[in-house]
Amino acid sequence: MKSLKRKKHNAGVGVNGNGSVTRETDCGRKQKLAEIHQALIRDPVDIETLRRAAASKGGLLTGELRRKVWPKLLNINVYGLPHKPGRDVRENHKDYNQVVLDVRRSMKRFPKGMPSTERAVLQEQLIDIILEVLKRNPQLHYYQGYHDVAVTLLLVVGERMAIAMLDTLSRYHLRDFMDPTMDSTKHILNYLMPILEQVDTELHDFMIRAEVGTIFALSWLITWYGHVLSEFRHTLRLYDFFLASHPLMPIYLAATIVLHREREVKQTECDMAMIHHLLSCIPQDLPYELLIGQSQELFDQYPPSLLAKRAALQSRKSLSISTFQAFQLSTLHQRPDSVLQRLTKAQGSTTSSHGSQHSGLEAALSRGRGQLWGTGNRMVKMAVWGLSATLGAAVFAVAQTAMDWGPEVLLQLF
Repeated sequence: MKSLKRKKHNAGVGVNGNGSVTRETDCGRKQKLAEIHQALIRDPVDIETLRRAAASKGGLLTGELRRKVWPKLLNINVYGLPHKPGRDVRENHKDYNQVVLDVRRSMKRFPKGMPSTERAVLQEQLIDIILEVLKRNPQLHYYQGYHDVAVTLLLVVGERMAIAMLDTLSRYHLRDFMDPTMDSTKHILNYLMPILEQVDTELHDFMIRAEVGTIFALSWLITWYGHVLSEFRHTLRLYDFFLASHPLMPIYLAATIVLHREREVKQTECDMAMIHHLLSCIPQDLPYELLIGQSQELFDQYPPSLLAKRAALQSRKSLSISTFQAFQLSTLHQRPDSVLQRLTKAQGSTTSSHGSQHSGLEAALSRGRGQLWGTGNRMVKMAVWGLSATLGAAVFAVAQTAMDWGPEVLLQLF
């Protein structure tokens, strides 16, 4: 087995003779908070510092910071958010029924103890968020598991910001999963075995003999692990990491998890169903900080460009990978929110001043004509919202255990 260098992830934590954590942890936390704050108010925003903070131990620490930093990681102007979708977003949408079914089944993704009335409101918002993004991007195809990404965003940043973030993620990080077929998704999954081969040839060969494939990691990948983790805090920590990283980082984490469970895998009978069942049931007590650090090390040692030289990975071009460099560059020149707020107010004042010059004319308009003008605006909005292409929907079946997958489904996928 090739050795994988492991950094110490408990640096900065001191423990005294009684086993209690010293002030060093609080000092490190305060320092990180200060660094994030300084990065946010710098002009332009210090996006590299924010990425490092999101990927480093503890991630972005609080929900308040996530609401500030996540939009910056995706180059989103918090003062230019889309409006809440109207009821017409659901009309004649080809994916409406499937989205509703998936959202109704997503109760476990909401915090325990949340009142049913509050959850019902959020589920309705979740449906609208998904349909709105799909209508904005008719080239994209809904898949089962997409709602797991959307609900995480909704619970952290709210409806309007969730639309903006999901829209960006769908066009970049999640783009390969939103094709009309699963070919691009299979292409991403195909990176898993080459990573294992680079680090542990014995484990790699064992899994090849078992013919287990990579379908066990499908739900991890397409939901950013949101579907398989029971602790929301762990999901948030991984989203911090993924939002600050390359689109293939979730598959590197998948490889790290398999490597972490090397002994369990090798002690299991070399049988496809048994290995698949073992790996599909992801442990809930994984050392996520350790695995995140190791995933980054794997990425640095064996980048996608190196793995892509393999014949199995040369036949298809990934849109997520090919557009990532340009996307990263686009995030480097963002203005801080304080500047954006001033610019937005200034623009509003200019518009208001321009409008006041015509106040006499507006006052002279009849009530009937005013009503017609308002109706016309609503008609234009409805026409814009209603634009979408009638493309087929890709339904991605998410595996939990080998017994969930019939032979016919496996043959269709792989």
